[in-house]
Amino acid sequence: MTASLLSLALRNLLRNRRRSLATLLALAIGASAILIFGGYTTNLRYTLQTAYVRAGGHLQIQHRDFFHYGSGNPAAYGLARYEALIRALQADPELAAMTVAITPMLQFGGVAGNYDAGVSRTVIGTGYVPADVNRMRQWNEHGLRYERPPFPLDGAGPDAAVIGQGVARVLQLCEPLNVPPEACPRPTASRAGPATGPALGDDIAALAAAEAGARPGGGAAPAGTARIELLASQVRGAPNVAALTVVAAESQGFKELDEIALILPLAQAQKLVYGRSEPRVTSILVQLQRTAQMPAAQARIEAVLAQAAPGEPLAVLGFQALNPFYVQSQQMFDTIFGFIFALIGGIVLFTVGNTMNAAVIERTVEVGTLRAIGLRQQGIRRLFIAEGLVLGVVGALAGVAFAFAFATVFNAASLTWVPPGASEPLPLSIILQGRPGLVVGITVGLIAIAVASAWWPARRASGLKIVEALRHV
Repeated sequence: MTASLLSLALRNLLRNRRRSLATLLALAIGASAILIFGGYTTNLRYTLQTAYVRAGGHLQIQHRDFFHYGSGNPAAYGLARYEALIRALQADPELAAMTVAITPMLQFGGVAGNYDAGVSRTVIGTGYVPADVNRMRQWNEHGLRYERPPFPLDGAGPDAAVIGQGVARVLQLCEPLNVPPEACPRPTASRAGPATGPALGDDIAALAAAEAGARPGGGAAPAGTARIELLASQVRGAPNVAALTVVAAESQGFKELDEIALILPLAQAQKLVYGRSEPRVTSILVQLQRTAQMPAAQARIEAVLAQAAPGEPLAVLGFQALNPFYVQSQQMFDTIFGFIFALIGGIVLFTVGNTMNAAVIERTVEVGTLRAIGLRQQGIRRLFIAEGLVLGVVGALAGVAFAFAFATVFNAASLTWVPPGASEPLPLSIILQGRPGLVVGITVGLIAIAVASAWWPARRASGLKIVEALRHV
């Protein structure tokens, strides 16, 4: 469209400023509402992604059957010669340029008990290299106001452990571990008594006590910590027990996970599960500098593994496959976003269409005059479509400006919230910076809807009979 046509369309819109202003406000409010919700869902996406990547990395190398069957017997799917695999990955120059950390992890099942209280419960133990986990917790690709505290096991003793607050509650360790009262309410007097779960046998407790007594300081727990006994089955079926010093109780977000989580140093976990046998791990975590590097990194890791461990049944899985909740959450918000866009798009469609229909009725004689002096039907259509285009462009751009202004003020408030599955307050932000695809897509989409809504009134105006249009009162 020519500049003169757009200028004429603008002057026509200014002839009824009140109606044009109302239409522009509807467009601007609709555009800003969609953008604000899009920025909110972007914040959720980035926050969830950051939490999962900090906890388990972008990619994990596992036995190919571990993800589906490993929960029953994790140790049976351990990776042999994992140290050689890690060295091969770290030595690859292409991967070295992309990775932040490559670290092993061991998962196993066991029974944790508080012998002094005579209570125990089943747990899922996880062994990490504490220094690597501390480094992984600093990953923040998206620059969120989301800083996790240092990993409690980093710098702690070899027998240190971290448990979920639910485990602390069941094992009656809330007071020594300073668990908040809201996470560890006192039971009513009628229900008080021995906690659920069988107590450890005397022989197992004696073995744990002997192990603890052999260390400097004996079995006494320092202030702010607690002692527990952890019973696990070795790969050959023999029981093994370790006395651990719990240095912290951390909320795991989900109650089901919070009541079974136990984290300890990798060396201690391997000693407990494999004894004097060859130590193994269940996964190798790979954290990248940027999430967009995942396809290239996965392809390179598979190539390195094919050379370093030919014939081994290994699989490289992304954090999306390992955490279905993340994918389901994104799909849910994408569906809600699509519904909101369709709803507001429908409102824009009818608002602009109503404005253009009213303009056609008011200017019927004018249309007849233009047709009488030689303007073709195509020219009439282009004139009204140009007015719809001007409405769409001005309204959408005004909505974008308002959305960015609102996001700036909102983000300056530094609000936080605790979403489902989170264990600590997370930043509540509207992220529009760095999302040109979102902004341009919504702007172009609303402009297209405005132009489409002007097409039918423009077609009706161009189809008017010249004589009937001139006689219109």
